[in-house]
Amino acid sequence: MELKQLQYFMAVCEELHFSRAAERMGVSAPNISQQIRALEEELGMLLFDRVGRKIVLTDAGAILREHGSAALGQLRQASDAIADLKHKQGGALSIGVLPGDADLLFNALLLDFHRAYPQVSVSLLETMKVTEQVLDRSLDIGVTISPVADERLTAIPLFREEFALAVDSRHPLAAESAVPLAKLASLRLVLFPGDHQCRRLLEQCCGEQGFRVQPHMEATTLVTLLRMVEQGIGACVLPRLLLENLDRPDIRTLRLIQPTPSQDICLVYRSDRYVGYAMRTFIKTLRHSIEAAIRHAKIS
Repeated sequence: MELKQLQYFMAVCEELHFSRAAERMGVSAPNISQQIRALEEELGMLLFDRVGRKIVLTDAGAILREHGSAALGQLRQASDAIADLKHKQGGALSIGVLPGDADLLFNALLLDFHRAYPQVSVSLLETMKVTEQVLDRSLDIGVTISPVADERLTAIPLFREEFALAVDSRHPLAAESAVPLAKLASLRLVLFPGDHQCRRLLEQCCGEQGFRVQPHMEATTLVTLLRMVEQGIGACVLPRLLLENLDRPDIRTLRLIQPTPSQDICLVYRSDRYVGYAMRTFIKTLRHSIEAAIRHAKIS
């Protein structure tokens, strides 16, 4: 059995289609079919049943898929470990975060991380498909909402994210320390669009209290929302940790109570990948950064 044959076999297992597997592997469909037939002849058993245009795994195919996945995973870890050794204290890291979270967790962190570890190359992507892109290996690690129910992923809890109300310093509520969630029904609001995870969480919480939020304006970027709050156009619901670490004297942060919208945030990566120097260092730095932000928010 050749490594290339095993890779072709695993591609067909995942696609359950020879042409799509061939396209994914960058070879012709007849080539991949020939390699699978050669593998079946060597093993003396069929690996796939051909049912019309569909293919399904046989019992022998299921056994090979289980052990083949483990074998390829071990080879990837070995390759990653060797690459990590080759780069010594360098390497590259791609990180995925949900839209808007980059402003909360990463803007200052990336600058500090680069100063401390200039030999590590980091790329940051905002995406709604964090877990999917970690699973397909287009991202090394992701920061997303937990729980993450997929045995292929390792999840590291980061913090519990509570949401608060941001108003401008001239707002009638600016002197308050907290307001009930139901108060949002009567406020002029500026919010993320309906498909943003912050907006979805807010609408879920408000719906459970028997009302819907009706934003006066919507914007896709945090910078725009904060500017509209400062100009008195409306109030905005945003992560409290972000608001309490802002250096914007014209914005007041009010706790939302009865209830407080919140969600758990975690870091995820594939369980079968080698955790090299770049990833270990970044995870450690990220956790320290979050702890510092939480301490700052409590002191303030």
